[in-house]
Amino acid sequence: MRVRTGSQGPELREIYERPAELLQRLLRFDTSNPPGAERECVVWVAGLLERAGLETTFVAAEPDRPSLVARLRGGGDAPALMLQAHVDVVGTAGQEWTHPPFAGEIADGFIWGRGALDMKSGAAMFVAAVLRAADTGMQPAGDVVLTLLADEEAAGDLGAAHLVRERPDLLEGVRYSLGEFGGFTLDIGGRRFYPIQVAEKQVCFMKATVRGPGGHGALPMRGGTTARLAKLLRTLERRRLPVHATPVARQMIEQTAARLPCPAGAVLRRMLDPRWTDRVLTLLGERGSIFDPLLHNTVNATIVRAGEKVNVIPSEATVEMDGRLLPGFTGDDMLRELGELLGPDVELEVMRYEPGPPEADFGLFDLLGSVLREADPTGTPIPLLLAAFTDARFFARLGIQHYGFTPMQLPFDMRFTELIHAADERVPVEAMRFGTDAVFRVLERYGR
Repeated sequence: MRVRTGSQGPELREIYERPAELLQRLLRFDTSNPPGAERECVVWVAGLLERAGLETTFVAAEPDRPSLVARLRGGGDAPALMLQAHVDVVGTAGQEWTHPPFAGEIADGFIWGRGALDMKSGAAMFVAAVLRAADTGMQPAGDVVLTLLADEEAAGDLGAAHLVRERPDLLEGVRYSLGEFGGFTLDIGGRRFYPIQVAEKQVCFMKATVRGPGGHGALPMRGGTTARLAKLLRTLERRRLPVHATPVARQMIEQTAARLPCPAGAVLRRMLDPRWTDRVLTLLGERGSIFDPLLHNTVNATIVRAGEKVNVIPSEATVEMDGRLLPGFTGDDMLRELGELLGPDVELEVMRYEPGPPEADFGLFDLLGSVLREADPTGTPIPLLLAAFTDARFFARLGIQHYGFTPMQLPFDMRFTELIHAADERVPVEAMRFGTDAVFRVLERYGR
């Protein structure tokens, strides 16, 4: 369905000038995935965009799971720029929240709710910036394509993958995209940095199988299947896969180290020497967790299965693992590295591997960095290799270079990554204005 209207109500300015309230509205749509149910949320946003005169189209693999694509026409002097965000969120089962996760409450200077960081805050910033551009009559140098996506939290098959496969025409002319994650403050050694994502790790879900003698639960079993399972899990807990300093991670660490005083800068540079990497990461403790996944392929055991009856010793156990590969590596590399770590008695298979975006294109980095420097002269923009994966891998098939850019000024003691998918997910109210203004400045200057 494609819609175009020219009605602009007086409330639009109130909406885009208060992005924190816009985020509150988005948080009140329970789009937990599964089941997702993004329709009500994206239909509501489409109504705002249509009132501002944008063309809107829904693309759905399933009726209740549509993605929304809207286009603000530009002057044709630059390729189209996409702002993309997903509106589905992970669930809250088993979590204890200070404030209800789908109430969108404001308390203590924060907006609380599931998706406040991942990533309805980014969606609210993008919607507010586009509404502002449309309402003020700004004509960007190139078209602005706003895309709100379903299903990202379940690997994107019903969202970005479906859109790219079935309706690539809606993304015609797009060269760059902005989305999750990057542009948020990161304090290291008393200095403030703004990592801008230019690369990301790749999907590589793994399965390990261990086998041993089964038998009656009444008879002691030493060294059986469950013991081998315990050894496997203990090895994953205690040991890392080999060190690899890929180009973007190297740039990130070198540029960060250059801004730090001695000896902090020298210690950080030591991470780029494989002989010292793991020792430095261990020395840094919690702060080293920022860099650890940027220098290794990683796996985490997430689903463990063994046994069917309490009185039967199982002869087989399986472990499904969330594996993330550095750029330039493949599923075969993960099989090799993990096999060397776990040994020949563990059977390994790749459950799902998807290549990530190709080598980073820094064509938009200077523009994004300059906007952040103007907003905060004390901060330093640096390139970021994201330890996770995003919908960018699908858009890369159309030649679109992605940048993680959802700018936020965060309190020094706020652990951004630890709140994602966790209880009490929240974002500062002021961060919403900071981010919306930064995105709008990018729209103003892009292509000029």
